[in-house]
Amino acid sequence: TLIVTGKSSKIRVIDLFRSVDDSTPGLVIAFNDLSAGQNSGLDYIAIQELNEVSRIISINETSTARDARAKGFILNTGAAWVRNESLSRLEGPGAHSDMLSVSIPAREQEYDQRTFQHHVSEGAYSDLLYKNTLYGHSKTIFSGLISVDENAHHTDAYQTCRNLLMTDDCEANSMPGLEINADQVKCSHGSTSSQISDEEIFYLQARGIDPDRARQLIARGFSVEAVERLGDEDAEALILKFIDAKFTRIATSVA
Repeated sequence: TLIVTGKSSKIRVIDLFRSVDDSTPGLVIAFNDLSAGQNSGLDYIAIQELNEVSRIISINETSTARDARAKGFILNTGAAWVRNESLSRLEGPGAHSDMLSVSIPAREQEYDQRTFQHHVSEGAYSDLLYKNTLYGHSKTIFSGLISVDENAHHTDAYQTCRNLLMTDDCEANSMPGLEINADQVKCSHGSTSSQISDEEIFYLQARGIDPDRARQLIARGFSVEAVERLGDEDAEALILKFIDAKFTRIATSVA
């Protein structure tokens, strides 16, 4: 898919990846070349809910010109194995890039996420927020790099990956990184992995919510932060519908 936005234009594109049934294996290879022109707005949303015997490789390359704003959002709930590669290239002063993702693997699902925030021009801003909620024996891999070129002064860049471990058997691996070759920049990166605390469960139990439902509510709330960054109620409602469907399937399988 090639998307090029003209000066001061605005567009939102939503891709939905879905299998024809629950048992037929498939392989999906998706490549997107996204170019946000000067002072334009480009939102790209990918919703992936393939069956759990399929695989997908998706590559997203986004370039952002002067004063343009690009938002990329990836939701992973399906597939047995996923490889997401996302590159954001900021090519003009005032360029702004948001890289967002929510992934909810369960059972034996494995999600591999690779990101690259490349600051070519000075005075640009990028912010990455990836949130993974893991169940069963699932596994996530996150490897991200912020790269600032020699002349990209006054860069403002952030990279955050947060993992919520819902079982003792899941595995989250995170490798954030920085490569800075300019002065007067503000860059940060970090990753956290944690489980739901007993105090959080007790707080909701004291309000009449059973423990299983309490864990699901906390996991949903954990994901919502990244969804809300889209800033559009219709898009957020659509994504939350798929998130809720995945949590319902997980609750049903546990029951």
